Amino acid sequence: MGLFNFFTQDVAIDLGTANTLIIHNDQVVVDEPSIVAVDRTTNKIIAVGKRAMMMDGKVHENLKTIRPLKDGVIADFNAAEGMIREMIKLIYPKKPLFAPSWRMVICIPSSITEVEKRAVRDSAEQAGAKEVYMIHEPMAAALGIGIDVEEPTGNMVIDIGGGTTGISIISLSGIVCDESIRIAGDEFTADIIEAMRRYHSLLIGERTAEQIKIQVGSALKELETPPDDVAVNGRDLVTGIPKQIMVSYQEVADALDKSIFKIEEAVLKALEKTPPELASDIFRRGLYLTGGGALLRGLDKRISHKIKLPVHIADDPLRSVVRGTGMALKHINKYPFLMQ
Repeated sequence: MGLFNFFTQDVAIDLGTANTLIIHNDQVVVDEPSIVAVDRTTNKIIAVGKRAMMMDGKVHENLKTIRPLKDGVIADFNAAEGMIREMIKLIYPKKPLFAPSWRMVICIPSSITEVEKRAVRDSAEQAGAKEVYMIHEPMAAALGIGIDVEEPTGNMVIDIGGGTTGISIISLSGIVCDESIRIAGDEFTADIIEAMRRYHSLLIGERTAEQIKIQVGSALKELETPPDDVAVNGRDLVTGIPKQIMVSYQEVADALDKSIFKIEEAVLKALEKTPPELASDIFRRGLYLTGGGALLRGLDKRISHKIKLPVHIADDPLRSVVRGTGMALKHINKYPFLMQ
């Protein structure tokens, strides 16, 4: 790479509640958990991403781990700024001779307020961005899936992230109607922690609950190819001694049932608000499921059964939002209507 190419560098950032992904030169160069570890005495960030995640729940009194984003928006401004800054440093492990000036496109939830939008912009600018553009997550997801958003055709995209589930009807380069609920991956994790406490008197941490969700998470109590039961370690709330239990996918499906029901209700509410011409397009095309929550076993079948329409899971749903953000950045003049 030539010396002069460093002066202005483009990055597309999916600043998620659970994970932050960065695209640079058409490549996903950063894919890390959205978490930082901070020294309490100096307030300095000592680790971000996977290293900070390994410390989560295991720190002593001089350290703390912070998730800068909650429900899809910035909850801790300083931690968010530090996290963006440190993750951008991961793009160039060797420090370049001249620090580049960054042009960033960051995706934001469609339900975000002006104040929350300002917090994202300020964090990016403090982290070194010279130009900041923002794109709504459902629009980025639609671009990442491969939908032609400029067509006069209705497409329904359900983006189940870490903090929020966004349900949007997209047509003619805009969001026609939108439904957003703060029930998504984090809520599923909390449901699993509560189920372990209630039914097994077992206290587990967020990381363990996340692993249960990945290994035996299910939206249905009957699966054609069920996963094996998983061993779960935690602390017995009765005796205070560590113990191990076996957990099945049916148990997890039961724990997640209420949260998934709320997502189904939000999908129905969005469909009720859809203009009839677009509803007929959605009937023909079906719904598109993206985000980390789309990987939950049987979720597509359950939603399809509820609304009697086909549901398609995006290829690589975890990265469809950041890929769409990268496409918007690459063709920034073609998609000016996407930028906030």
